[in-house]
Amino acid sequence: MLRSLGAVAGIGFALVLAVAAQAQTNDYPTEARADYVFACMKTHGDTQVALRQCSCSIDVIATLLSYDRYVAAQTVLSLAQVPGRFGAMFRSPEPAKEAVKNLRQAQAEAEVRCF
Repeated sequence: MLRSLGAVAGIGFALVLAVAAQAQTNDYPTEARADYVFACMKTHGDTQVALRQCSCSIDVIATLLSYDRYVAAQTVLSLAQVPGRFGAMFRSPEPAKEAVKNLRQAQAEAEVRCF
């Protein structure tokens, strides 16, 4: 009887951990995930295979970067494309470079796992 209760408690604890981990990886809004998948599919072809691979890719990225870090890196990449002094402000600071490096690493991992 005690073993049964212990096993049930262990399973319950594992389930709570799994739900918590899932909640962490699902902190990306649906709109952000869809935007990523649509852009990815434009690059990899508008096929069912590309849909699966691109969906997998954003899921992997979400496990490696919080949504806030993802948005920060995407913002740096976007603003760094602006020519002149304004764009240079986003190309040179070390925190900006680090944010982009982390995003690139997450994207590379997603590429390996999903494509």
